[in-house]
Amino acid sequence: MNRRVLGLLCLLAAATPLPAPAAELAPELVPEVVEVPAGPFVAGSDRTEREAAYRLDEAAYGHSVTRKQRWYEAEGARREVELPAFSIMRAPVTNRLYAAFVAATGHRPPDVSAEEWQGYGLIHPYERTRRHAWRGGQPPQGREAHPVVLVSHGDAKAFAAWLSAETGRRWRLPTALEWEKAARGTEGRRFPWGDAWDPRKLNSHDGSGEERGAFDTLPVGSFPAGSSPYGLLDAAGQVFEWTATPAGSSAKGDRFLVKGGSWDDRGCGVCRPAAGHGRPAGLKHILIGFRLVMD
Repeated sequence: MNRRVLGLLCLLAAATPLPAPAAELAPELVPEVVEVPAGPFVAGSDRTEREAAYRLDEAAYGHSVTRKQRWYEAEGARREVELPAFSIMRAPVTNRLYAAFVAATGHRPPDVSAEEWQGYGLIHPYERTRRHAWRGGQPPQGREAHPVVLVSHGDAKAFAAWLSAETGRRWRLPTALEWEKAARGTEGRRFPWGDAWDPRKLNSHDGSGEERGAFDTLPVGSFPAGSSPYGLLDAAGQVFEWTATPAGSSAKGDRFLVKGGSWDDRGCGVCRPAAGHGRPAGLKHILIGFRLVMD
């Protein structure tokens, strides 16, 4: 091929527009994002933070199960990590937004069978999943603004692919480190709002009597005082969130880290941004949702 032909082909390629979005989302469905600038942040935890987390759990539950099972020992040493800039959804994906994906693609609605649930070996009874399960391709009435749950890691990735096509931008699950930086800022806070535990700043099952948490999901953004330095909402409590970071494999398949804590946690050592644990990719849990990063 001579240089003239090659030059013409290059000009034609440069003039070819990028693929347009498949369709435009309604403005109220376009996810709001927060910007996390490039630079270092303090990741992980030290002995002092982990000890404080175990003590929170012990005070809330009256036992030392998390300490005995060494829940927080795999968090990694407190250290400085450099990350490039990224944008991340301010709040977890809601039932309302996920419903647009289900309607457009015919993807399976969030649900789980009794047999599947029993196979997970989880502490929650199957009956508790019914308030979160969809019917006729629609989310439960009154829960449109709640975070979507009963979604597997694969469901979250399928949603990301659809949203990318709809908006003409690339959406993906965050890495565990991206999620952690967005949730705690650069200085290594123990919680999104600071170092002091405050059950009034998240959806957890802490408190007592009428002041105890709802023991259920709530509309996203219900605790603005618990936002991170970047404005990330619901980064502690509410629901755990899938990340793109592998956490090994087991007889049930590949596992991925989830971060953030949930509405049924107390004491909330597990709600710290440094904390996280692996879950099977195929798991559809009433405690797990997700949010996405936009490139």
